[in-house]
Amino acid sequence: MKTPWFVRADVDGFFGLFIDNLLQLMLVVVLSTTVAGLPASLVVGRILPGAAVSILFGNVFYAWQAAKTGRPDATALPFGINTPSLLAFVFLIMAPVYSETRDATLTWRVGLSACLISGVFEAAGAFVGGWLRRVTPRAALLSALAGIALTFISMGFVFQIFARPWLALFPALLLVTTYASRTRLPFGLPSGLVAIVVGTAFAWALRAIDPSLYEPSREPIALAFHLPVPMLGDAWSILVDPRGYRYLAVILPMGLFNVIGSLQNLESAEAAGDRYETMPSLLANGVATIASALFGNPFPTTIYIGHPAWKAMGARRGYSILNGVAVTVLCLLGALPLVLRVVPIEAALGILLWIGLVMTAQAFKEVPREHALAVALGLIPSLAAWALVEIETAA
Repeated sequence: MKTPWFVRADVDGFFGLFIDNLLQLMLVVVLSTTVAGLPASLVVGRILPGAAVSILFGNVFYAWQAAKTGRPDATALPFGINTPSLLAFVFLIMAPVYSETRDATLTWRVGLSACLISGVFEAAGAFVGGWLRRVTPRAALLSALAGIALTFISMGFVFQIFARPWLALFPALLLVTTYASRTRLPFGLPSGLVAIVVGTAFAWALRAIDPSLYEPSREPIALAFHLPVPMLGDAWSILVDPRGYRYLAVILPMGLFNVIGSLQNLESAEAAGDRYETMPSLLANGVATIASALFGNPFPTTIYIGHPAWKAMGARRGYSILNGVAVTVLCLLGALPLVLRVVPIEAALGILLWIGLVMTAQAFKEVPREHALAVALGLIPSLAAWALVEIETAA
């Protein structure tokens, strides 16, 4: 009996992963122009199409990987742009280059070379990742992952939910309660879709009453088709220049961080019931990052946190393909500003809250009882780091 590529719950999973990817892409647009000094034309015409190549490749590969297991309940690994690497590359590599040279093209090329080196490092890590995964206790992998999910994903966005509760609170509660209780909505409607539709309707209804209650994005909308173009010369030009190696102290640790993070996500997926081979999973991750750089995107991609959350939604492999196609269309058409003009991002923040809750619960449930103390200890560094960031960025 053939396993269907798409199930109803893939719609829920799609909205969750798509919103996550959408947030990263908006960070790419905003930080590339305001911090790294890149012109908007370069971001829309080169970086976003390059990101589309890597994201589509990764999503299709991990959907195929899930199908290859032969199990109808296998959930594909979520995939997208790596947020920590994005922030590190912008603030610690590209911004200093632009500040020193005021040359946007050079800044972009240095970013491409950094992404390319990171991708090679990640691909090489695929050949030792299996050994690292075998010798590392599950509590060590899951507790660090839960700490990141709870703090930098959930807690950060909880503040946004309660900053504008009239827009975000009801969709968030709807998502969390329906997912946690596994309640089916009338007519089998996906909870993620309903939450976003209801949140969007609330926003525009409130704007009709008082425009100050909801202010849509004012990013200019200029739809045009941008094909991805290979940028081998731009990436290679810095690899043969000493300036391309000035930031190895940032690139190599971030590459190692990405390898370890991917191992943590693979262990999390196995704890949720889906075991995937380490080498092909990490190798595809590295290849996607290399492809990203060669097509003009200086920001690495990675296996995402949150597989257990999507599995709990009932998503299988279709959600990954839907996400890859949707992100590709938005990037190639330059349509990100249009989406944010219509749909308030607050309507989808509950999905990120849900991911943090599931990841934290899993870290305690899927380890031996005597390791619970180690899991609690593993949460502390992320909590401390998150608090430090909040203090340093306040006012």
